[in-house]
Amino acid sequence: MSGNIVNLRTFRKRKERAEREAEATANRALHGRTKGERRLEDTRRDAADRAHDGRRLDPGDDGPSTGR
Repeated sequence: MSGNIVNLRTFRKRKERAEREAEATANRALHGRTKGERRLEDTRRDAADRAHDGRRLDPGDDGPSTGR
């Protein structure tokens, strides 16, 4: 009638990890984005950055001069 001897600290850690992983899986399903959505956002951001940079008055100017 002897059961398996289990280290309680290890058991608690495993249980906590499993609970965190279950919560992470639920959050990914609820709040996550597909690869296509991420790529679309990246593409739009890159296009906006290029359009913004293309409208600079002086392409070599990084900002206002300090006069020094």
